[in-house]
Amino acid sequence: MSTTTLAIIVVLAIIAVLAIAAAAFFFWQTRRTKHLQSRFGPEYQRAIAETGNRRAAEAQLHERETRVEKFDIRPLAPEERARFVASWRKVQADFVDNPAEAISRADELLGAVMSARGYPVTDFEQRSADLSVDYPTVVQNYRAGHDIALKRRRGEADTEALRQAMIHYRALFDELTAEPARAKAS
Repeated sequence: MSTTTLAIIVVLAIIAVLAIAAAAFFFWQTRRTKHLQSRFGPEYQRAIAETGNRRAAEAQLHERETRVEKFDIRPLAPEERARFVASWRKVQADFVDNPAEAISRADELLGAVMSARGYPVTDFEQRSADLSVDYPTVVQNYRAGHDIALKRRRGEADTEALRQAMIHYRALFDELTAEPARAKAS
């Protein structure tokens, strides 16, 4: 076999290995993208819009997944669930007389439920990022409710906006306090 023939065979083998590696990487990347799109739903598009880059967004979402997998997330015990639901009803009833105070208490109650479920209750951005892993649809409600609560603190939210915040908070509250079979369905 001539040196030229041997060199051609080596080059073709290298090209074949590189083509296989590229195809494997493309397959892995496509599979990862589909997984993240499926898992995060609208949160996937939000992350892309926020970062301006699909790869950066996917890395961020993957980091969230990895972080949340380390938590000991658990369903609420029936007594806890009943206690939280009773507290929520009280907050809702108090909304009529003092909407601003009810919004603050609703936010605190959501933090208590998250903590009881095993989510770390740190700053809002970390909380919402953690929740987006298991509740990608209703975390949008949480963010919207929080934005209204911030406007309230600045005196920029009327009673109708506060009512909308309660509705947003309620969507997340219902998911967090759901029966275990329903809790991960979001």
